[in-house]
Amino acid sequence: MTGHHVHTGRGRNFAGPWRKTPGRLFGTAFVRLYQLTLSGFIGNSCRHMPTCSEYAYESIARHGLWSGGWMGLFRVMRCGPGGTHGIDNVPERLEPRYVWFTPWRFWQVGKKRGDPQG
Repeated sequence: MTGHHVHTGRGRNFAGPWRKTPGRLFGTAFVRLYQLTLSGFIGNSCRHMPTCSEYAYESIARHGLWSGGWMGLFRVMRCGPGGTHGIDNVPERLEPRYVWFTPWRFWQVGKKRGDPQG
């Protein structure tokens, strides 16, 4: 179950349809602020495609601030040395076991170390 990125040429972030709730707007604005300010100082060192900030933006837009925020945080944690790498798209839909009161399960969303597909 892999997500597909929808780009319209206007920017680098997910441009598909998503509900503009206050939490999602806050979360995506926070990620965008990071992209416009701190990202330039840190450099382009992400080991994944899409980058971690693009992944966080899309996961918040698709799944809301709580679920998407956890997914983005865990993605950044997997990006370090010894972590995962390669193509790791945001899933279009989350499995039923990913619920708000079990945020630690969001660690398992996406590509895992030792995945034979890449």
